[in-house]
Amino acid sequence: MKEVKKLRYIFLTVFIALAACDDFVEVDPIGPNAGDFFNTEAEYEQALIGAYDLLQATFWNNLLAVSASDDYGSGGDAFNYDQPVVQNVNFMIHSPDDEEQLRSIWQLMYGGLSRVNYLLENKGALDFSGKDEIIAQAYFLRAYYTFELVKFFGNIPLKTEERGGVKRIADSQISATDQFAIERVSSISEVYGLIQEDLKEAIPSLPTTQDLPYKVTKGAAQALLGKAYLYDGKFSDAATILNQVVSSSQYSLTTGDDYMGMFTVSGENGSESVFEIQYTNVEGAGWDCLQCSEGSYFVQFNGPRSPFTDDVFATGWGFLLPSQALYDTFDANDMRRDATILDLRELKALEDNAVYSAPREDTGFYNLKYIPRKAEKAGNANTQELVHQNNYRAIRFADVLLMAAEAEAQSGGSNAEIYLNRVRARAYGDNSNDYSSSEGSLLDAIYEERRKELAGEGHRFFDLVRTGRAVAAFAEYNASKPDGFEDIVFQANKHEVFPIPRVELELAQAEERWGQNPGYSNQ
Repeated sequence: MKEVKKLRYIFLTVFIALAACDDFVEVDPIGPNAGDFFNTEAEYEQALIGAYDLLQATFWNNLLAVSASDDYGSGGDAFNYDQPVVQNVNFMIHSPDDEEQLRSIWQLMYGGLSRVNYLLENKGALDFSGKDEIIAQAYFLRAYYTFELVKFFGNIPLKTEERGGVKRIADSQISATDQFAIERVSSISEVYGLIQEDLKEAIPSLPTTQDLPYKVTKGAAQALLGKAYLYDGKFSDAATILNQVVSSSQYSLTTGDDYMGMFTVSGENGSESVFEIQYTNVEGAGWDCLQCSEGSYFVQFNGPRSPFTDDVFATGWGFLLPSQALYDTFDANDMRRDATILDLRELKALEDNAVYSAPREDTGFYNLKYIPRKAEKAGNANTQELVHQNNYRAIRFADVLLMAAEAEAQSGGSNAEIYLNRVRARAYGDNSNDYSSSEGSLLDAIYEERRKELAGEGHRFFDLVRTGRAVAAFAEYNASKPDGFEDIVFQANKHEVFPIPRVELELAQAEERWGQNPGYSNQ
């Protein structure tokens, strides 16, 4: 399924007053006036597209999420820290003074929230047929941006209100004065509760299918709600809503050769896609505003460092290197291994070590799911490195099946093995590897299946955190890592979340009001 993917920015006017002594200059607005908007259905659609637009900036989220995993090394330049925040996150030595990508996640996800709330605070300005669906999409987007923030930063600051006897995220933007009074939500669980309320409001007004692939569907909102319940430890609720996604027959696992190409451009928006963030390569971008690109910069990080010559794969920055331990996790007849990891070790040996420039802690493995390919890079607008057209598969049906299996196993349901075995049967081509009690606990088998099925997609680190297995996983990595590789020490009650960038605390005058996340205060 190939349709036009391009999203356009909506530029909303900011009034600027320039003062010189006692004189003021009035500047006429260029373009739409934010104070006089929402007069037509088209303007609601424009505001909604503006809210969708910052989803494309989540390539920063994916980059750090993969780097934080025990299964992926940061890579990069072997002699210099060329992406110090990415590398600090990989080695779990990041601090509040690390800005770059960490601060971008903070700013851009809040930017997405602000765009959504601009629409929601004006939801009553005009009535027209179809408005309920626009508002429902907005609530999904707010839930998605908030979910990203809580995963990275914990109990984040949010403006809240009570509606219908339930605490909700406020349907209004944060004003200039709000930022100096707004408080952090009391707990991570309460943030997930706010996310759940947005999704519960969105689901009834969303259609099962959409005319354009970027638009959210009912199934996507149900899947995200199930994920929010799972992260919140509400396993019975998660099982109920995720079972609805499974039984809807809207989605199916991609199989055979189609599975091997599922992460290529030709495999986008297929039967397994529940929610996909769309990227395009037709509009250029600049280094001074990476997030302004409508393409994905994440892909560039996954290619082998130059000099590298290959007929299929293009050069990249040499980051996010799969570990030997991850490679060894796959059986030889598990098709996911060759769909997940590009192994250049044998080729490098054959070519007298001249195949690619060795990155830091070189494993010879590369993240095949999001690697730059020459055929897909052809036609990229300048600057080519910033505008890869590869979509991010934010929620896949295989992920839904494994979340549902976990929720069922945790709540005493009867479908856990069935869902687990559906994913395994796709991986092996038959049912010869169905779960058996001789493997150990069903729950552990599901966790291990998530590790293999979703490798390189940015889920592993947060899975370890939410299930309390991160300390053990990193200790296992340290015990099996190659000689010369650095230990990674995951500190409990600290590294479950990332530090709030110090500059953001200072700008909001919130050093005491919010406080720093636990474990980072003395850094």
